[in-house]
Amino acid sequence: MRCSTLLGILTGVLLYLVLGAVVFRTLEAPQEEGQHIHLQDTRRDFLFNFTCVSPDSLQALIEEVADAVGAGVDTGINASSFTSQWDLASAFFFSGTIITTIGFGNISPKTEGGQLFCICYALVGIPMFGFLLVGVGDHLGTGLRKVILKIETLFLKWRVSPTIVRVISAVLSILLGVVLFVAVPIFVFQEVEGWTLLESAYFVVITLTTVGFGDYVAGMTDPFTI
Repeated sequence: MRCSTLLGILTGVLLYLVLGAVVFRTLEAPQEEGQHIHLQDTRRDFLFNFTCVSPDSLQALIEEVADAVGAGVDTGINASSFTSQWDLASAFFFSGTIITTIGFGNISPKTEGGQLFCICYALVGIPMFGFLLVGVGDHLGTGLRKVILKIETLFLKWRVSPTIVRVISAVLSILLGVVLFVAVPIFVFQEVEGWTLLESAYFVVITLTTVGFGDYVAGMTDPFTI
């Protein structure tokens, strides 16, 4: 690749990043400001109604709650009970997010031992999962090629132009992939999780692209916003 071509691509990527930054800031900043104002109003009303609580004490409590939420503690449960987010099912799900490089971030190791093991686990698990994907992709590709070949043969029998046949094959391959890996999961998660169509589509695309923000995670009763 020529240096001028590489420079052009780099310029395009930087401009695309700037565009994304401007659009996201325009869309999300007002919501963030509204939440900030609402929090300050709630804090002020609380101090007005409970004059025995000092502003410093309330702020300390807010920071403790924020730290607990950041650590994954469910602040909505009864104070006398405790349910670990690291049960076997959740830990298995977390392990899956590591080797698939999705990394939702809804839970993460906080201990030094857990973080050290996570490093080793990722270095081994990610290549291992990569080999699995190659094998699965090879089998799926073989089956898909057989189906497409039969369709192409059928069109050629009808004396359709080979160029048109190749275009039809490409379109059918793309449509099949979209249906299997995007459309079907969207409707499944919409039904199972009770999300809106947009929320389900957002979750599926963010997961498939391995971006994995973690604001929506399957199995959570209420998605949270980071």
